[in-house]
Amino acid sequence: MPANLLIVESPSKAKTLLKYLGKDFQILASYGHVRGLVRKDGSVDTENDFKMKYQVIERNKKHVDALVAAVKDATNIFLATDPDREGEAISWHIMEILRSKKLLTASRTFKRVVFHEITETAVLNAVANPRDIDSDLVNAQQARSALDYLVGFNLSPLLWRKVRSGLSAGRVQSPALRLICEREIEIRAFNSQEYWSVHLDTHQGRSKFGAKLTQWQGKKLEQFDIPDAGTQERILDALSGQSAEIQSVDKKKKSRSAAAPFTTSTLQQEAVRKLGMTTDRAMRTAQQLYEGMSIGGETVGLITYMRTDSVALANDALDEIRAYIGEKFEKEYLPGSPVIFKNKAKNAQEAHEAIRPTSIYRSPDAVKAYLTADQFKLYQMIWKRTLASQIAAAKFDTVAVDIAVGPDAIFRATGQTLVFPGFIAVYQEDTDDEEEEDEARLPVLNVGDKLPVDKLSGEQHFTQPPPRFTEASLVKSLEEFGIGRPSTYASTIKTLKDREYVILDKKRFTPTDTGEVVNKFLTEHFTQYVDYNFTAKLEDKLDEISTGKRDWIPVLADFWKGFHKQCEEKAGLSRKEVTQEEMDEDCPKCGVAKLAIRLGKRGRFIGCTTYPECDYTRNLGDDADTAPTEPEVVPDRTCPKCESVLHIKVGRYGKFIGCSAYPKCKHIEPLEKPRDTGVECPECKKGSLIERKSRYGKLFYSCNTYPDCKYATWNPPVAECCPQCKWPVMTIKVTKRRGTEKVCPQKECGYVEVIEGPAPKAEKAEAE
Repeated sequence: MPANLLIVESPSKAKTLLKYLGKDFQILASYGHVRGLVRKDGSVDTENDFKMKYQVIERNKKHVDALVAAVKDATNIFLATDPDREGEAISWHIMEILRSKKLLTASRTFKRVVFHEITETAVLNAVANPRDIDSDLVNAQQARSALDYLVGFNLSPLLWRKVRSGLSAGRVQSPALRLICEREIEIRAFNSQEYWSVHLDTHQGRSKFGAKLTQWQGKKLEQFDIPDAGTQERILDALSGQSAEIQSVDKKKKSRSAAAPFTTSTLQQEAVRKLGMTTDRAMRTAQQLYEGMSIGGETVGLITYMRTDSVALANDALDEIRAYIGEKFEKEYLPGSPVIFKNKAKNAQEAHEAIRPTSIYRSPDAVKAYLTADQFKLYQMIWKRTLASQIAAAKFDTVAVDIAVGPDAIFRATGQTLVFPGFIAVYQEDTDDEEEEDEARLPVLNVGDKLPVDKLSGEQHFTQPPPRFTEASLVKSLEEFGIGRPSTYASTIKTLKDREYVILDKKRFTPTDTGEVVNKFLTEHFTQYVDYNFTAKLEDKLDEISTGKRDWIPVLADFWKGFHKQCEEKAGLSRKEVTQEEMDEDCPKCGVAKLAIRLGKRGRFIGCTTYPECDYTRNLGDDADTAPTEPEVVPDRTCPKCESVLHIKVGRYGKFIGCSAYPKCKHIEPLEKPRDTGVECPECKKGSLIERKSRYGKLFYSCNTYPDCKYATWNPPVAECCPQCKWPVMTIKVTKRRGTEKVCPQKECGYVEVIEGPAPKAEKAEAE
């Protein structure tokens, strides 16, 4: 057996590393975390300096046993887990397991090695320069785990008792939910306000252009200065028959620099915006690119480590990128010196590099044949962003022209011309809610030129509520508030969706009734612990622990003292106090009690506060005068099981037919028979896929043998085999941006075939 043992987290790295290190090394994987807190109360001993009870994770027990056996035969053990806090903690946990087995003897050396990219140079350099385990990083990770445990194991049971079972609360998850719920409250409270703008259409020679009224009767116009149609009509009447003359021409040169290379946060944001991925899918794909794949018979890690807050690039990477730009681009694209970016994030882990290709010479087209569709798209985006970051700024000529129409009105026309594309030739950053930038070309205009007034018109506008969060904008807000770490955002968002606290509708988050009730409970009764500033300050303390500036035990003690007291005080709350909002409206059925907004299994509804004595209910949005006090009866039919009367009821997925004898008889059937697509279920091969509606009215397609088979897909299915992975069903996806596509529903495949491109702009405008 080799005397040298190197332990990594992922088995996919092992083959590559063995090639770099040679036969003198044995390489084994821990398969991620090796120990976790015992999942029961008391695993963090708050009475004994927060001592933690760990156990080997069951699914990884056989891998831990293999590591223990290999250590017995090794002399030099190198702990090469991932180069972040979690990786540091995993190395420490491995050492603790070996300590318990009495394997930490003088005859063996244990060293920590760290590499941020899986290349031969980086790996050999790391092994040649090992270090000890960083106890500060381990303590920070332990404190983080303890805090998450204390919050989860104390708040979640409260939610089970006060709301319903299966719910959870978390140190990062709950403030994230609060952000989404508060945005929804803003949207509901928003009152749209009308305003108008006035426009001039003119031309110079054959060039037509427009201008907007910016000054009227000597006053600069603000947004609401033309509040209604009458005001804009009076302005238009006053301008009728007036001549136009150029009053001023302001020409400027403008430049725009490239965005910094990717951090974990910005990578997730751009993958959502540009590629339509979820944050979870983006991180899984980035992990695959980091760990490497076989390219031309050689296993290569394509990107540097994907969990980083740094925007810095290593000097050798900068030299290589600049050399590539010098070879592939004209000389004006290469700046005189490297472009250096500085971190804005206050908690940035500066020891890491930004996410970049391990070699800029490994172009996306060169490796495309070896990658899945997702891997290629993400690698191409990382490659382009990294390359663009070192290309010269884009240059524009801008012009602003003020046009006087009569003695009282000044209209402004603006234009922008791209003079030198610079980095834009390679990559441009997306935003969530893009504001259109005026890039119209204006003709040559001079002060004193007379212009024809082709048309004067008014345009009506209404103020818009703030937009709901996308995954990208939620990640951005969490980072700006300093809540959690970017590496945890994907799992936080996944938890919010899995707990059904939120849904994604048109790629934007809407809180569910359950999410709103949970958020209301936490913000009213645990205000401090979902407060953005409190959460951010706690994150700062964890960062200070990681750098040795703070001791972790006092941080936990300070948190636990107030949090535990709050949990004890709120334990006596009744379920009604948490889930029920009493209304100032008498029950129309019993006439005795008040109505209340209540939370049921299928969401919020209005019901009598004396339930079950009075069973009056109605939908949350229904009018009290028109809502029936008795259930709607299905005419001329009885229950096929017990012959009781059938009722039309409202459930989780809308209206359905159910037996009036419920719960004695549980017969139900759809109000409308679902449409059968005729496509055989690809999973069970027994049923066929039928069209259904989700509880929020969105169409999906699932097997008609449900619940025996739970296969489902959002897009309409087609009975065609995927040419890439041979899955027996394809789906049709239509988007404004990409048109109509035939898509494989298997995420790991990612096959896409364009059927029809997006509609031309003229057709889109006509359709709208």
